[in-house]
Amino acid sequence: MTDVPRKNPVAFLWTGDSETLVGRARGITLIVSLLMIDSLHYVFARVVFPYIDPGLGAFYVIAFAALEIGLLGLVRRRLRLAPLLRQWPTFLAIGLCVAVSTNLNYFAMAYIDPGVAALVGKMTVLFSLGFGLFWLGDRFSLGQGVGSAIAVIGLAVISFQPGDYLGLGTLMILLSTFIYALHAALTKRYMGEMDLLNFFFYRLLLTAAFLALFNLARGEMALPSREAFPILLLVATVDVVISRLLYYRTLRKLDMSVFAVALAASPVAAVIWSRFLFDVFPTVQQLLGGVCILFGVALVTGAPAWERRRRRAATPADA
Repeated sequence: MTDVPRKNPVAFLWTGDSETLVGRARGITLIVSLLMIDSLHYVFARVVFPYIDPGLGAFYVIAFAALEIGLLGLVRRRLRLAPLLRQWPTFLAIGLCVAVSTNLNYFAMAYIDPGVAALVGKMTVLFSLGFGLFWLGDRFSLGQGVGSAIAVIGLAVISFQPGDYLGLGTLMILLSTFIYALHAALTKRYMGEMDLLNFFFYRLLLTAAFLALFNLARGEMALPSREAFPILLLVATVDVVISRLLYYRTLRKLDMSVFAVALAASPVAAVIWSRFLFDVFPTVQQLLGGVCILFGVALVTGAPAWERRRRRAATPADA
């Protein structure tokens, strides 16, 4: 029997025959677009900061995004109440996780540069792998363990610097990434069969509801100013709606390990945006720590693929 070779998940990026040139160009454009927009998350949080209270800013960004996705679902006649009724406890947990994570990201902008925040935020990949290992039953290789240690060292290099403000901002981003990874684990375990539009809408709706409760508890609920409104709408459209659509589209194109390695490069773009928009740039120590985080994340996410290649190379061709 003739073996059928497995389809390469990223073949569209480098195959050279004429039939795949258009697909290759589209694939590269998709990945670059995702990196540039995904890297804007902390930059957008910093842009919103001077115009509105961080907690209110987080609420209105998510609420506007929920409204846009809801209108899309109504126009396409795809929204159903049944998914919410069937999975409401999980939606509540996921909504709470994302609400707390988003709040921490927006409040952290008072203490940390967006470029550094993006570097620390890449720890979410390692947290996700941890949840996969201890909760979802995934296996952890030696290479992934080494990569995790390198990334933790990089985080320590960034965190332990003079000044309490930077330390506080780093801790807030670190806690935010842990909680967001928890949301991802809940989604992976309980929401895999649900269609994306309904899941995304109810996730946004519950997140907005929790953010509204947080602001009501603080006594800070108010309408956005005339100056803040267009900025909030822009952030909701680009940072939530468009960014997540690109995210899921790219995820379906690539293997998970390749996808994670690609996203690990997003802080580089965040540093560029931060320099261009705010005239700030990470220190040498922050850059060294960031390089350690990126290298560690790349090693963790790429280790399974490298191990498979090593095993195939060690197997005789006629075996």
